[in-house]
Amino acid sequence: MNKTIRRVSVFTLLLVFALLIRATWVQFYDGQALADDSKNRRNAIETYSSPLGNIIVAGDAITGSARTTGSDLAYKRTYTDGELYAAVTGYASQSYAPTQLEGIYEDLLNGTDTRLKTLMDTVTDKRADPGNVVTTIDPAVQKAGYDALGDTKGAAVAIDPATGKILAVVSTPSYDPTSLTDAGTAGAAWKKLNADPDKPLTNRALRQPLPPGSTFKLVVAAAALEDGLYSSVDEKTDSPNPYPLPGTTRTLDNENASAPCENATIRTALQYSCNNVFGKMAVDLGQDKVKAMAEKFGFNDESQDVPVRAYPSVYPSGMDEAQTALTGIGQFDVTATPLQMAMVSAAIANGGELVTPHMVSEITDSGGDALENYDDNTNTTRIVSDDTAEQLQSAMETVVSKGTGTNAQISGATVGGKTGTAQHGENNSQTPYAWFTSYAKSGDKEVAVAVIVEQSDAARSEVSGNGLAAPIAKAMMQAAVE
Repeated sequence: MNKTIRRVSVFTLLLVFALLIRATWVQFYDGQALADDSKNRRNAIETYSSPLGNIIVAGDAITGSARTTGSDLAYKRTYTDGELYAAVTGYASQSYAPTQLEGIYEDLLNGTDTRLKTLMDTVTDKRADPGNVVTTIDPAVQKAGYDALGDTKGAAVAIDPATGKILAVVSTPSYDPTSLTDAGTAGAAWKKLNADPDKPLTNRALRQPLPPGSTFKLVVAAAALEDGLYSSVDEKTDSPNPYPLPGTTRTLDNENASAPCENATIRTALQYSCNNVFGKMAVDLGQDKVKAMAEKFGFNDESQDVPVRAYPSVYPSGMDEAQTALTGIGQFDVTATPLQMAMVSAAIANGGELVTPHMVSEITDSGGDALENYDDNTNTTRIVSDDTAEQLQSAMETVVSKGTGTNAQISGATVGGKTGTAQHGENNSQTPYAWFTSYAKSGDKEVAVAVIVEQSDAARSEVSGNGLAAPIAKAMMQAAVE
């Protein structure tokens, strides 16, 4: 009998010991994972137990928090001018993971960022008061772009070339983030937004690279001047018109058959957007040199954070000469975001130097004291020489003064730009994309802007960078410099 009791006792102790080991494992090893699980409702209850911190534009909060009723989630996120700023803020939802600035600074905005804790918070284990995100967005430039894009499908980005501050990030059609904040109604809104063929949740300004068309000719021109293929934008090029694509029976023609594109200078070729000049120029340089210049401007960068992660713009590799020629006019497999093309104009406008673009100026604690300042932590990279930048500025100003970009002219300001019309669909079967990348200077104010119009009500024959995109860029540049 005693032997049996001893065996049962030992077995029972082993079970208790195993239970203690498992409890210790769950508490110390699995505990944090369970606590962080998105399905753990306690996290949502804690996050929305008090108001969130805010996202700030020009000193004013464009976000807020509202008291709820009949829910264990005490507060929900609110937005002022939600559709206007959706491409900046993203959304904070009781049902879905936060996006854009709301997601990147989630811990700061809900008070769990350890930098927010005071000594008393640490002692009492109390959640700290939430911090705020101060953006670089200029509300006048943002609204000008949003209003000008209107009902079109497209996007625009504006950058201060001297500081790298992003003044506007616009994507249309937009959506109201408020529709996604309440757990009771977010599901229906989410389904509706995702079923929309125009994809309003897509941030076209940062996350939809598309063929940049003739705006990419600026990159090719920069490569040719830096390489010494041509010493000046006013030196005649060796460019037959039309240009026979190497190894094929096809030719590279120009939209304007009467334009003086044969052996045109870079200035004239930009002014009239001569395909033959830049197709041959890309072949003469070779794909490696064009790619190297594109990458200096930011193409093929898979870690472009502003701080929202932008999708990489792409200049391809492994092409034949005919394909290389097509990349010279921003076609084949070349893609770019409006952010990327704004960076190209910003670097040229800034004397050949690119200041890292960013749309958050600083993050602060609840009292407004800075936890981190991003305006002071930018990097400046030399892309092209001062001389090349000055020559490209002069040529871009010719495009606006008497070339394909006249709709961007602003009285009292110096404006340079480049139009683009990119093929869309197999054999260009769909409506082309209309592009415009530019800069404007007036006194001590300057701005670089890139715009894409993907789809509008305009007839196909009326789709052009000058007709559709340049007026939008003009509105944004005016708001910035005037």
